[in-house]
Amino acid sequence: MKTHRLRSALICHTDDPLNQQGIARWLASFTELALQVEIAEPPSRLYKRIRREIRRSGLLGFADVLAFRLLYRFRYARRDAEWRADLLRDLGFRFPRPAAPHRLRVRSPNEPAVLQALAEHHIDFAVARCKTLLKPEVFASLPGGIFVLHPGICPEYRNAHGGFWALVNRDRENVGTTLLRIDAGVDTGPIYGYFKAPFDERNESHLVIQDRTCFANLEAIAATLQEVLSGNRTPLDTTGRPSRAWGQPRLTKYLTWQRAARREPAR
Repeated sequence: MKTHRLRSALICHTDDPLNQQGIARWLASFTELALQVEIAEPPSRLYKRIRREIRRSGLLGFADVLAFRLLYRFRYARRDAEWRADLLRDLGFRFPRPAAPHRLRVRSPNEPAVLQALAEHHIDFAVARCKTLLKPEVFASLPGGIFVLHPGICPEYRNAHGGFWALVNRDRENVGTTLLRIDAGVDTGPIYGYFKAPFDERNESHLVIQDRTCFANLEAIAATLQEVLSGNRTPLDTTGRPSRAWGQPRLTKYLTWQRAARREPAR
């Protein structure tokens, strides 16, 4: 890799200030954050996800997913928003405000404009905090690649809600964040580190638990990323470990998790 301070990009959604501001500050603390790609998805993306979930889970399974979302809204949403606001303020103290990067607003991270901006701003590597799978021409366009801070331990818990399913399975040791480089699969790329933190599964939502394992470890993740990008860290060997991509959280599984958590002694 180049010897100058690496030029980075952040790919995130417009409706997520924790990434837009918090992850941006963190990334700018050890790289030159030159580009921020902000995704404003059209409504059609939501409809496509709904159709895909119905095909995968059936109507009863989809109803289970919707029921969990309703429970989350009434039980956790306000409390989680307050927790994230506090976390964002804390990140403001931990990491200085960066020089304003160039901002690119797109409907998809796979638009040609994204490739053009990555090239024009001479980006060495990027961190993606988005729901859309990146096409090979995007993630292969940077010399250092594009990395994900995945909310789950891979390869056992791939896809967006790995922490939830680890808790459902009572696999508490596999609740954490995985640093991996994107490839053509769903969270199947080379893995460079695991990061964990204490959590309270009886009172915290799975989203707070997943975020906690990431944001409590940002300094350690930065150090690991720097080792990877300088060629001083090789991927972890995951040969022989089970690998599975999990779906959306469901109310029935949430109730199973909470019953089990209350039967066990607090840790």
